[in-house]
Amino acid sequence: MPIFIQEIKRQRTAVLIWSLSTGLLLAACVLMYPDMESEMEGVTEMFSSMGNFTAAFGMDQLNFGTLIGFYGVEGGNILGIGGAFFAAITGIAALMKEERDRTAEFLLTHPVSRVKVITEKLLGTIALIIILNLIVLICSWVSVAIIGSEIEWSDVLLLHLAYLLLQFEIAGICFGASAFISRSGMGIGIGVAAIMYFLNIVANISSDAKVLKYITPFGYTEASDIINDHALNMEYLACGMIIMVVGIVVAYVKYMKKDIRA
Repeated sequence: MPIFIQEIKRQRTAVLIWSLSTGLLLAACVLMYPDMESEMEGVTEMFSSMGNFTAAFGMDQLNFGTLIGFYGVEGGNILGIGGAFFAAITGIAALMKEERDRTAEFLLTHPVSRVKVITEKLLGTIALIIILNLIVLICSWVSVAIIGSEIEWSDVLLLHLAYLLLQFEIAGICFGASAFISRSGMGIGIGVAAIMYFLNIVANISSDAKVLKYITPFGYTEASDIINDHALNMEYLACGMIIMVVGIVVAYVKYMKKDIRA
């Protein structure tokens, strides 16, 4: 799988920087918890009275006095935003960078089908996202071990699984968009991730906008829902995985017919 290996090599520095930045920032939040624990009850009461602001980020349904509640909000936001942006940038660059870097002619003149090119680039994108999440999870585990606090690891793993699936979905959407782009699309990728994030905020604030939860992947990564229910919302998740698959199918269909510029 030479294309797959090349994708990993190309992105190894980027994935290492994103992984360590996200993981160490999350670890720093966990390490701060013992010093803030005694004040968390007051913070919880304060947030519970702030109306739409706390509802927007799901802070009205979690207890900041517990490590899992603190982790769900602070760690979730870090992993959600950092992971989403990484997935978006990686997905949007996957198919268009050969034209952008003028290496398409070299790649496509080899005895390799376009289906193989797409498949290996998709697998490379998935592998990079998995690498990021493994490094972040290790940072999380080490930081919790350092402070010596008890935490519900089953809920932590569910949170990380939800954000992994979120990143797969955003990468799938951007992977599909990548087939239509010939030059830089980083802004488009970041825009997709940002729009999804703000759609979830709108859905949290307004009960009339709850339908947006079926569109944005952040709908099934709500820490309050996962921690309180000890499960992922399968309705939102199913819709998200369908959207991801549609994005990937669009990439195959478009790229197979695309006039590639050298």
